[in-house]
Amino acid sequence: MENSKFVKHKLPCKKCDSSDAVSLNSNGYAKCFSCNAYYDYETGEANITPIKSETTFLTSYTGSYSSLEDRGISENTARKFGVRTVRDNNNKIKQHIYPYFNGSEIVGTKTRYVDNKNFTCNGSFQGTGLFGEQLYRNTGGKYLTITEGECDAMAVNELFQDKWAVVSIKRGASSAVKDIRESIEFVESFDNVVLCFDNDKAGREAARQVARILKPGKAKIVNLPNGYKDANEMLVKKKFKEFTNAWWEAKTYTPSGIIELHDKKNDWLHREVKESIAYPWEGLNKKLYGMRKGELVTLTGGTGLGKSSVTRELEHHLIKNTKDNVGIVALEENWVRTADGIVSIEANDRLYLTEKRNNYSDEELNAFFDKAIQKGRVFIHAHLGATDIDEIFSKLRYIIVGCECDWVVVDHLHMLVNVLTEGDERRGIDMLMNRLRSLVEETGVGMILVSHLRRASGDRGHEKGIEVSLSHLKGSQGIAQLSDCVIALERNQQAENPEEANITKVRVLKSRYTGDTGMACSLKYDVDTGRLHELTEEETFDNEIDF
Repeated sequence: MENSKFVKHKLPCKKCDSSDAVSLNSNGYAKCFSCNAYYDYETGEANITPIKSETTFLTSYTGSYSSLEDRGISENTARKFGVRTVRDNNNKIKQHIYPYFNGSEIVGTKTRYVDNKNFTCNGSFQGTGLFGEQLYRNTGGKYLTITEGECDAMAVNELFQDKWAVVSIKRGASSAVKDIRESIEFVESFDNVVLCFDNDKAGREAARQVARILKPGKAKIVNLPNGYKDANEMLVKKKFKEFTNAWWEAKTYTPSGIIELHDKKNDWLHREVKESIAYPWEGLNKKLYGMRKGELVTLTGGTGLGKSSVTRELEHHLIKNTKDNVGIVALEENWVRTADGIVSIEANDRLYLTEKRNNYSDEELNAFFDKAIQKGRVFIHAHLGATDIDEIFSKLRYIIVGCECDWVVVDHLHMLVNVLTEGDERRGIDMLMNRLRSLVEETGVGMILVSHLRRASGDRGHEKGIEVSLSHLKGSQGIAQLSDCVIALERNQQAENPEEANITKVRVLKSRYTGDTGMACSLKYDVDTGRLHELTEEETFDNEIDF
């Protein structure tokens, strides 16, 4: 190993999961500085332990103490960290030699070649601490700064004039967590651990990974100014004040999703107020204060209780009363039935019936269609029946993002479940609700989701108008948990009185926005027009008396 020459570095290891810890020597043997394996790199065989004799270190730890003028580092700092330099005949630095200690003994060195920025390692790094750790063992203190490289550690020491403890990881960003775990007691003996890694993607991610393994609230991550790669570059360019500011402004690491609420004061004060779009029925507006983008509204009811009629009214209402684009994903009907339903509401007549449709000229039908389904505003998933779940979600996302739809109706949830799985329905619903919720959060769309009810127990079922509760939602509590609002429909289809059989009660089961639940209104189906009309309180009372 001593007689071989370095030829390549940052190669993947064939003995562990490191992607860049291997150095390849001219003799064909590779040394991994993550797992300490030494082997033939081509075959992966002959796992030989490298020479660890004292002679090796005496040979490798050569040179003299001097300033590292190429790095802006003084002789005092170099001497403090034990870093030596080797110079050529012109007194130009050609090598930096960084020592690594096991206790108080140097057991390994890392040599960096200035001209090509490559490095070789000598000895064993097993049992060694972080670079510079031997200077601060058993001291603890208020602050410990950890950098991504030896020169960066010395640079921070220069920038802070030897005020705070500073060390470096020894094997690069990809092995940062492993390095810190090996010195975890030392690291956590300090009150605050300031992570000052390279200002690139790998460095930022490594800092976050290290922060996650430290005690909550201990890690702070430095965000270096744009244009500066690391602390050493800022030292060379004499950006003392800029570095100091960045260091003191380092934010305490918190896992994703956890925030210091006071930091959000300005966002709270100046937040965008969600505009509410009124429902077609006043009773619902009193309970819910309208519909809002960025919310998931679940509409539920038993089979044949009017869910399709209600969704048609809502679709038409959104088209007529907003300038927003509207998307429709109806998995149990083709586009013709969807168009029939919306245009019929515009005409105030049941145009899906041939005898009704024949009462109008082509010009009148054309006018109804253009008013109800305005060009460039209504988009539909035009595929009847089940398809691949990922394909459906891809089309749904395209309708929202690609077609710029601010509102989307999905009819219905359990058709998606049937596409997804033939097994565990509850698990399937939970997965789908999470995906739908994530889509709403990501895009800010207002989503109306149709869901079924499970079969009621006892003598009275949903077809007889029993009161609906959240426990009646079919399959999973995830529907209620992840919906902003749940609206249920109740109707006694079996009522002897035809008036009663055509009245649907609308009950709010959940409202995250207002918290107001209970009966909202009653809707009467007009068999002549196919429309739903809200009954006044007097009409509702009179009908109940008659029943």
